Amino acid sequence: MRDVARHAGVSPKTVSNVMNGYPYIREATRTKVLASIDALGYQMNISARNLKSGRTGIIGLAIPELSLPYFGELADAVIEAADEHGLTVMIEQTGADRDRELTVLNRPRGHLVDGLLYSPLGLGQDDIGQLNTNTPMVLLGERIFHSPVDHVMIDNVGGTKAAVEHLLQLGRRRIAVLGVHPGEKVGTASIRYGAYASALTDHGVRVPEELAFPAGRWHRSTGAEATERLIATGEKFDAILGLNDTLALGAVRVLTRHGYRIPDDVAVVGFDNIDETLYSTPTLTTVDPGRTQIARNAVELLVKRMAGDDSEHEEIVAPYQLHIRESTAG
Repeated sequence: MRDVARHAGVSPKTVSNVMNGYPYIREATRTKVLASIDALGYQMNISARNLKSGRTGIIGLAIPELSLPYFGELADAVIEAADEHGLTVMIEQTGADRDRELTVLNRPRGHLVDGLLYSPLGLGQDDIGQLNTNTPMVLLGERIFHSPVDHVMIDNVGGTKAAVEHLLQLGRRRIAVLGVHPGEKVGTASIRYGAYASALTDHGVRVPEELAFPAGRWHRSTGAEATERLIATGEKFDAILGLNDTLALGAVRVLTRHGYRIPDDVAVVGFDNIDETLYSTPTLTTVDPGRTQIARNAVELLVKRMAGDDSEHEEIVAPYQLHIRESTAG
């Protein structure tokens, strides 16, 4: 760095400010320093910088599984948002398993990351004390419990109700739902199924419990299997709500194979607005939970906490949007 400073005719501190993206540098000075860096082939010693600052420049992202498109696309949005702050993202998969989620929390990580974005699915209210860690953390996703850390949430209730009300406005009354988790007290499935039932009740429509079909992991295969079971019952239905897009896409495949016309015979709606929904046949009506905004809000909150902000913790609910496509509109 001293060599660069001599070459550019500035102080080592000015070189450091340029390398670290300090905003209040004259553009002419910045250009001169960057030219010297290029000419000398200088590279910052990241290890030395980290030792001096106590920072790694890395944040963690703990999510259930990258094979689910929603979490893959969420990771992509987090990486993009973190890059704007000069941060690198290290991803961990928990498999939505409580023990693995607790391991992520309890593992010593101060020397690995400066902060953690954490999306738990296996934890419950009894685990709330585990969230008190020394590492700055922001929760993502479901409103499972009020916690002692910042939380950026999906509006599961509002988004699901909007999807059901859309189907009701189309005249559909026998709406099957795929992906329920019987006995679940907290979590995505219970929240979205509760919103589905509430929307029907609010509009004077009986909740058809015989049209609720479980699916463990929310994949295309489990959506397809649940749809096969639905058809095998012989129950009448004129719409399907997949509690996520992959379940709904699995349903579309099976309905088509059995000769159902979509949306004439059966309208289909999903939740997550994954990229694939724009290219399926038919394109899928879905709820966009505001994934990009979730990532941006979460990273900004984490950066604030990493900088030492100890103000009252925030709960942010991302805005949703219903995208109406061919699977309901034809």
